[in-house]
Amino acid sequence: MKKISAVVAMFAVTAFAGAAFAAGPATIELPASMGKVTFPHHKHQEMLKDCKKCHAKGPGKIAELGKDWAHKTCKGCHTEGKKGPTGCKDCHKK
Repeated sequence: MKKISAVVAMFAVTAFAGAAFAAGPATIELPASMGKVTFPHHKHQEMLKDCKKCHAKGPGKIAELGKDWAHKTCKGCHTEGKKGPTGCKDCHKK
């Protein structure tokens, strides 16, 4: 009986940790080298409901993926969906 309780407890902790990790921060501040972009991650999660639209290759940080990736993925999605900023100054604040 103790083994079953331990397995259930371990499963619950793992599930909770996975959910917390998947949620991530509500807003991501990209480094100044990327032009001071504030990215509302939580807003995108709620709206898209499919992590693979941005994370096709799995989890990853935008700053590590680079400018070209961000412009193609983010700006491309905003242009295609006719929602969200597409101009330089819309994302890159001084």
